[in-house]
Amino acid sequence: MRPSDYAVCDGFSCGDVDRRLHSVPAIDVTAARISLVVISEVAAPRARDGYYEADDALFARTTLQAFRDAGADAGSVAGLVERGVYLTTAVKCAKTAYAIQTSTVNACSQLLERELALFPNVRAILLMGDVAIKALCAIARRAGEPRPIPAGSTYKLRGPEYTWRGVRVFPSYLQAGPSFFIEASKRRMIAEDIAAALALVK
Repeated sequence: MRPSDYAVCDGFSCGDVDRRLHSVPAIDVTAARISLVVISEVAAPRARDGYYEADDALFARTTLQAFRDAGADAGSVAGLVERGVYLTTAVKCAKTAYAIQTSTVNACSQLLERELALFPNVRAILLMGDVAIKALCAIARRAGEPRPIPAGSTYKLRGPEYTWRGVRVFPSYLQAGPSFFIEASKRRMIAEDIAAALALVK
Protein backbone atom coordinates (compact mmCIF):
# COMPACT_ATOMS: atom_id res chain seq x y z
CA MET A 1 0.00 0.00 0.00
CA ARG A 2 1.26 3.46 -0.92
CA PRO A 3 -0.22 6.35 1.10
CA SER A 4 0.28 8.67 -1.88
CA ASP A 5 -2.37 6.69 -3.76
CA TYR A 6 -5.00 7.55 -1.15
CA ALA A 7 -4.17 11.03 0.20
CA VAL A 8 -4.54 12.94 -3.06
CA CYS A 9 -5.00 16.72 -3.18
CA ASP A 10 -8.18 17.72 -5.00
CA GLY A 11 -7.23 21.19 -6.12
CA PHE A 12 -4.02 22.72 -4.71
CA SER A 13 -5.99 25.76 -3.56
CA CYS A 14 -3.57 26.90 -0.84
CA GLY A 15 -1.78 30.15 -1.64
CA ASP A 16 1.11 30.09 0.83
CA VAL A 17 2.83 26.86 -0.21
CA ASP A 18 5.02 25.68 -3.07
CA ARG A 19 2.92 23.14 -4.96
CA ARG A 20 6.00 21.93 -6.85
CA LEU A 21 7.18 20.48 -3.54
CA HIS A 22 4.02 18.53 -2.81
CA SER A 23 4.85 15.28 -1.03
CA VAL A 24 2.78 12.44 0.37
CA PRO A 25 4.83 9.33 1.25
CA ALA A 26 4.99 7.05 -1.79
CA ILE A 27 6.63 4.18 0.06
CA ASP A 28 5.25 0.65 0.11
CA VAL A 29 4.10 0.08 3.67
CA THR A 30 2.17 -2.70 5.39
CA ALA A 31 -0.55 -0.61 6.98
CA ALA A 32 -1.43 -3.12 9.69
CA ARG A 33 2.13 -3.01 11.05
CA ILE A 34 2.16 0.72 11.76
CA SER A 35 1.68 1.45 15.47
CA LEU A 36 3.27 4.91 15.76
CA VAL A 37 2.74 7.89 13.44
CA VAL A 38 5.09 10.89 13.61
CA ILE A 39 3.57 14.05 12.11
CA SER A 40 5.81 17.06 11.55
CA GLU A 41 4.78 20.39 10.07
CA VAL A 42 5.37 20.81 6.33
CA ALA A 43 7.04 19.10 3.40
CA ALA A 44 10.78 19.60 3.03
CA PRO A 45 11.92 22.82 1.33
CA ARG A 46 13.89 20.72 -1.15
CA ALA A 47 12.55 17.45 -2.53
CA ARG A 48 15.82 15.66 -1.77
CA ASP A 49 15.47 16.47 1.95
CA GLY A 50 12.24 14.50 2.52
CA TYR A 51 11.90 11.65 5.00
CA TYR A 52 12.08 8.84 2.49
CA GLU A 53 14.61 10.20 0.01
CA ALA A 54 17.78 8.95 1.73
CA ASP A 55 18.99 8.47 5.29
CA ASP A 56 21.28 11.50 4.97
CA ALA A 57 18.42 13.70 3.72
CA LEU A 58 17.77 16.55 6.15
CA PHE A 59 14.38 15.41 7.50
CA ALA A 60 15.55 11.80 7.75
CA ARG A 61 18.85 12.69 9.40
CA THR A 62 17.38 14.89 12.13
CA THR A 63 14.56 12.44 12.80
CA LEU A 64 16.90 9.46 13.09
CA GLN A 65 19.02 11.48 15.51
CA ALA A 66 15.91 12.34 17.54
CA PHE A 67 15.06 8.65 17.82
CA ARG A 68 18.63 7.84 18.82
CA ASP A 69 18.45 10.59 21.46
CA ALA A 70 15.40 8.75 22.78
CA GLY A 71 17.41 5.54 23.14
CA ALA A 72 16.05 3.84 20.03
CA ASP A 73 18.09 1.79 17.57
CA ALA A 74 17.48 4.07 14.59
CA GLY A 75 19.95 3.29 11.83
CA SER A 76 17.66 4.05 8.90
CA VAL A 77 14.20 5.31 8.04
CA ALA A 78 13.42 1.95 6.46
CA GLY A 79 14.31 0.35 9.78
CA LEU A 80 11.90 2.64 11.62
CA VAL A 81 9.11 1.78 9.19
CA GLU A 82 9.90 -1.92 9.63
CA ARG A 83 9.45 -1.43 13.38
CA GLY A 84 6.04 0.18 12.85
CA VAL A 85 6.93 3.89 12.73
CA TYR A 86 5.44 6.01 9.93
CA LEU A 87 6.73 9.52 9.20
CA THR A 88 4.62 12.18 7.50
CA THR A 89 3.76 15.88 7.51
CA ALA A 90 0.60 17.82 8.36
CA VAL A 91 0.95 20.11 5.34
CA LYS A 92 1.94 18.24 2.20
CA CYS A 93 3.65 21.12 0.37
CA ALA A 94 6.67 23.18 1.36
CA LYS A 95 5.88 26.58 2.86
CA THR A 96 6.81 29.86 1.19
CA ALA A 97 6.94 31.98 4.36
CA TYR A 98 7.82 31.47 8.01
CA ALA A 99 4.23 30.81 9.12
CA ILE A 100 1.50 28.66 7.60
CA GLN A 101 -2.00 30.11 7.27
CA THR A 102 -4.76 28.45 9.29
CA SER A 103 -6.77 27.98 6.10
CA THR A 104 -3.90 25.96 4.62
CA VAL A 105 -3.63 23.76 7.71
CA ASN A 106 -7.38 23.15 7.64
CA ALA A 107 -7.41 22.30 3.93
CA CYS A 108 -4.43 19.98 4.10
CA SER A 109 -5.74 18.26 7.22
CA GLN A 110 -8.22 16.55 4.91
CA LEU A 111 -5.31 14.74 3.26
CA LEU A 112 -3.83 13.92 6.65
CA GLU A 113 -7.17 12.50 7.75
CA ARG A 114 -7.28 10.17 4.75
CA GLU A 115 -3.70 9.18 5.43
CA LEU A 116 -4.29 8.37 9.12
CA ALA A 117 -7.35 6.30 8.21
CA LEU A 118 -5.05 3.89 6.35
CA PHE A 119 -3.48 2.64 9.58
CA PRO A 120 -5.96 0.67 11.73
CA ASN A 121 -3.50 -0.38 14.44
CA VAL A 122 -1.95 2.95 15.40
CA ARG A 123 -1.58 3.27 19.16
CA ALA A 124 0.25 6.60 19.39
CA ILE A 125 0.69 9.78 17.38
CA LEU A 126 3.56 12.23 17.89
CA LEU A 127 2.58 15.78 16.90
CA MET A 128 5.85 17.52 16.17
CA GLY A 129 5.12 21.23 16.32
CA ASP A 130 2.18 23.63 16.32
CA VAL A 131 1.11 22.97 12.73
CA ALA A 132 0.77 19.24 13.40
CA ILE A 133 -1.26 19.95 16.55
CA LYS A 134 -3.55 22.34 14.65
CA ALA A 135 -4.05 19.82 11.85
CA LEU A 136 -5.21 17.05 14.19
CA CYS A 137 -7.52 19.51 15.96
CA ALA A 138 -8.97 20.46 12.56
CA ILE A 139 -9.73 16.81 11.83
CA ALA A 140 -11.48 16.46 15.18
CA ARG A 141 -13.45 19.70 14.69
CA ARG A 142 -14.82 18.56 11.29
CA ALA A 143 -16.11 15.41 12.96
CA GLY A 144 -17.74 17.34 15.80
CA GLU A 145 -15.23 15.96 18.31
CA PRO A 146 -13.53 17.89 21.12
CA ARG A 147 -9.99 19.12 20.64
CA PRO A 148 -7.56 16.23 21.24
CA ILE A 149 -4.99 18.78 22.45
CA PRO A 150 -6.08 21.94 24.30
CA ALA A 151 -4.90 25.37 23.20
CA GLY A 152 -1.68 26.58 24.75
CA SER A 153 2.08 26.52 24.44
CA THR A 154 3.69 23.15 23.83
CA TYR A 155 5.84 23.52 26.94
CA LYS A 156 2.72 23.59 29.10
CA LEU A 157 0.90 20.89 27.15
CA ARG A 158 3.56 18.22 27.50
CA GLY A 159 3.00 15.69 30.27
CA PRO A 160 -0.76 15.10 30.58
CA GLU A 161 -2.30 12.16 28.72
CA TYR A 162 -4.29 13.03 25.60
CA THR A 163 -6.25 10.69 23.38
CA TRP A 164 -7.97 10.94 20.02
CA ARG A 165 -10.27 8.14 18.88
CA GLY A 166 -8.65 5.83 21.40
CA VAL A 167 -5.10 6.68 20.29
CA ARG A 168 -2.58 8.33 22.63
CA VAL A 169 -1.45 11.69 21.29
CA PHE A 170 1.82 13.38 22.28
CA PRO A 171 2.30 17.11 21.60
CA SER A 172 5.97 17.86 21.05
CA TYR A 173 8.41 20.08 19.16
CA LEU A 174 9.56 19.99 15.55
CA GLN A 175 12.27 17.40 14.93
CA ALA A 176 12.50 17.73 11.13
CA GLY A 177 14.98 20.25 9.81
CA PRO A 178 17.84 22.48 10.95
CA SER A 179 16.00 23.93 13.98
CA PHE A 180 16.42 20.53 15.66
CA PHE A 181 20.09 21.27 16.35
CA ILE A 182 19.58 24.79 17.71
CA GLU A 183 17.92 24.43 21.12
CA ALA A 184 19.29 21.72 23.40
CA SER A 185 16.34 21.95 25.79
CA LYS A 186 13.81 21.29 23.01
CA ARG A 187 15.92 18.44 21.70
CA ARG A 188 15.84 16.85 25.17
CA MET A 189 12.06 17.21 25.35
CA ILE A 190 11.65 15.73 21.87
CA ALA A 191 13.67 12.71 23.01
CA GLU A 192 11.49 12.33 26.09
CA ASP A 193 8.30 12.43 24.03
CA ILE A 194 9.59 9.91 21.49
CA ALA A 195 10.72 7.60 24.28
CA ALA A 196 7.28 7.78 25.92
CA ALA A 197 5.55 6.98 22.65
CA LEU A 198 7.89 4.09 21.88
CA ALA A 199 7.34 2.64 25.35
CA LEU A 200 3.60 2.72 24.75
CA VAL A 201 3.67 0.90 21.42
CA LYS A 202 6.21 -1.80 22.34
